[in-house]
Amino acid sequence: MIVRVPDIPSEGLSVTDAAALGSVYRDPTWRLEALRLRLERDGVDVFVTGEVRAAVTQACGRCLEPSPVEVTAAMDVRLVPRPATADSVELAPDDLDVDFYERGEIDISVLVETETTLALPMKPLCREGCLGLCPVCGGNRNLTHCTCQQRPPDPRLAALKDLAARLPR
Repeated sequence: MIVRVPDIPSEGLSVTDAAALGSVYRDPTWRLEALRLRLERDGVDVFVTGEVRAAVTQACGRCLEPSPVEVTAAMDVRLVPRPATADSVELAPDDLDVDFYERGEIDISVLVETETTLALPMKPLCREGCLGLCPVCGGNRNLTHCTCQQRPPDPRLAALKDLAARLPR
């Protein structure tokens, strides 16, 4: 969904119809469940606030099996026109919530996909007690009970064994 900046009314624009955006995500397994966005103009700057809820599929961080994840992303972004110069733009620490738009148009779909991706968990788990993969045979320990002998730790790493206990707190 493309929104032209000059078409945003002075009282703001609300976007709540997820179906109106069409297919937002490049990954066909991801699904936009709901969104509640508010676009407000301040001169050439546009403030986008609201919330996006999506169902995505990620690989479990332990067993690598695909698992569904419910993601809720809070949006608070300031969009400014992309500078015309080819030089790089230096951002200040308070500019981390700034993004750019070009030709007076904002692609809401790209914004939703970006914010959803940023809200994904760093290490998703299929379930809390996931046993992961066997380090010897690579089998999924949630599905099969392997009888592999655990390898002894690498002697080169022995110096790191009690490192956490030696560090000052």
